[in-house]
Amino acid sequence: MNLNCTWGDTIMKHRMLAVAIAGLALPVCALANSALDGTWKFDTSSPVVNKPEVFVLKAGSFRCDSCRPKINVKADGTDQAVAGSPYYDTVSITAVDANTVNEVRKKAGKPVLTVSYVVAADGKTMTEDSSDSTVSTEPITGKADLKRVAKGPVGGEALSGSWLLTKVESASDNGALITYKTDGNMLSMTSPTGQSFSAKLDGSEAPYNGDPGQSTVAVKKVSKMIYIETDKRGSKIISVETYTISADGKSATVKWTDKLHGNSGHYVMVRQ
Repeated sequence: MNLNCTWGDTIMKHRMLAVAIAGLALPVCALANSALDGTWKFDTSSPVVNKPEVFVLKAGSFRCDSCRPKINVKADGTDQAVAGSPYYDTVSITAVDANTVNEVRKKAGKPVLTVSYVVAADGKTMTEDSSDSTVSTEPITGKADLKRVAKGPVGGEALSGSWLLTKVESASDNGALITYKTDGNMLSMTSPTGQSFSAKLDGSEAPYNGDPGQSTVAVKKVSKMIYIETDKRGSKIISVETYTISADGKSATVKWTDKLHGNSGHYVMVRQ
């Protein structure tokens, strides 16, 4: 499940979700052909992200050092060019007040991601409200809580510092659902946001459809209850996810490694 939000550039890009909480869904089959077959939903109480988001808002400029590509723009509310992302080409940052910052990412002039960062009065926690349409005409919405794990530079605004995800409070269903269906040695995935693939379970590459940031996918069936997915952009591996289905088949734990952002974590999805 593609979790593709700012919690971020990390969690939404993962089988969540992803953040990615970017999702996928079709009706559940009456008789499953494999332990993975069916529709699954991201458990918002489950995600763990191992590395924080790192922001600097100071002297009228904004940096996101954990983003890929890194973002370094004026914080004046105007669209600033950012090169290197298949999802957006400009970013605007607006400081609404001392504790609230709005970010808007656009592709060819069209908003594809909006995020509101609200830092608590004590500066120890923050919420992120997001609306992400980078891979969907129907925005994927979500809210996350983060805690400060490091201070920003002297003179920086409240947003400056390192922030680690503590909780996903909400995620819209179009970004929280994913459906798999096997047919012989083929695994198919579809989603309400338009992502899909059909790949052999021998680890060979197949096209990944509906995501400008991912070109191919490879899925290896390790055992009846374990599957490994490898995602690529061109020839470069961008993420690896290992799905381990519980003995009762009601849930699955997904461990992910984000090669692009140098991050990792895990989450749980529940069979519907």
